[in-house]
Amino acid sequence: MSRAHPGIARFVALFSLIIAAETIFSLPYHVARFFRPTLLLALDLDNTQLGLVQSAYGVVAMLAYFPGGPLADLFPARKLLTASLVSTSAGGLYFAQLPSFDGLWLLFAFWGLTTILLFWAALIRATREWGDPERQGQAYGLLDAGRGLMAAVMASIAVGLFGLFFPENVETLSDQARREAIRGVILFYTSVTFLAALLTWFFVKEPEMGSEAQPRKGISLEQVRRVFAMRAVWLQALIVVCAYVGYKGIDYYSLFAVDVYGLSELEAASLSAATAWVRPFAALAAGLLGDRIRSSRATALCFVLLGLAYLLPLLADFGSPALPLFFLNVAVSSAAAFGLRGIYFALLEEGAIPAVATGTAVGIVSVVGYSPDVFFGVLAGWIIDGYPGLLGYQYFSFVVVGFAFIGLLASILFTRASSQPR
Repeated sequence: MSRAHPGIARFVALFSLIIAAETIFSLPYHVARFFRPTLLLALDLDNTQLGLVQSAYGVVAMLAYFPGGPLADLFPARKLLTASLVSTSAGGLYFAQLPSFDGLWLLFAFWGLTTILLFWAALIRATREWGDPERQGQAYGLLDAGRGLMAAVMASIAVGLFGLFFPENVETLSDQARREAIRGVILFYTSVTFLAALLTWFFVKEPEMGSEAQPRKGISLEQVRRVFAMRAVWLQALIVVCAYVGYKGIDYYSLFAVDVYGLSELEAASLSAATAWVRPFAALAAGLLGDRIRSSRATALCFVLLGLAYLLPLLADFGSPALPLFFLNVAVSSAAAFGLRGIYFALLEEGAIPAVATGTAVGIVSVVGYSPDVFFGVLAGWIIDGYPGLLGYQYFSFVVVGFAFIGLLASILFTRASSQPR
């Protein structure tokens, strides 16, 4: 972009980061989130098997988070992001073949590498450098709000494509039509992921230092040691892991809508797609609130809302499934989970993490914070398959409430730690 239009260049750079940040995870996450009942039938899997496939992704991702941090401190974000997007979209072409369980396990393990090692820490560092130090909540809020808007648009388009394969009477849906519907959705997300690679290559630039752009210098071992010793880093990691459990809980709403509340597969997909429209508003509101009252206090408020939402199916006294209660649970828990995602990396600035060590800190936080990718799918699958119907949904809610309480305590401790003089 031309130097004569710095405002336009900043806008296009953020837009490119937003598109990349959401599309990179659309293949490993969105297909299962919005189309879970149909995906399970098309692939002939149960919930536990899909959880194991997702755990393969989580294990490789955890191994990739930390080395990805120093890479982001050393190499240009533009190259790292583009390589990640291209390789992830290549995996989508294989996914569209609807492989067996063994093939899916290898594919998701591959995606654990492509979406994390070269991508995640580079994205967080690029966003921190894009935003002003005093407005980090706004920067990350804008990133996740934009991601939410992008997710909602993509989900709505995908549901529209999905519906084209359905007969007027959904009871007559054939297995072949179901597989073609899922294949169309997968190819759509694959195409968008590749287009995002083009955006990052052409529009994401490295920040300039002084009069000339200078190459990065690697972080020293002493700086790594100091980051490991920071209490704020580990509290932030605990906040992220609890927030991520709440976020992953959203993945199961389409399944509960079918199994517990009797909605059709298309209605369930539409409900899940509708939750994506909550995200841009929740993320931006949380980011702006975090800049006013401190990000750690905003995360505490979000954990309170998350816990209350998941308490509803535990405390409500009803003899048969109550659909309005379920919709309320979906709306409030989605707003809280998306709000948390919009601000928990703004804690880097509040916790006084050195800018030069951003990638390394993100690596540490992410190894712990995104560990639910390893265990949550298997745990949820075991609960849902072992206790079908409403009881399984209530046990599932109890797990999320517990994590929300831990996240609330971690947020309070973070506020106290960051308030102490340094």
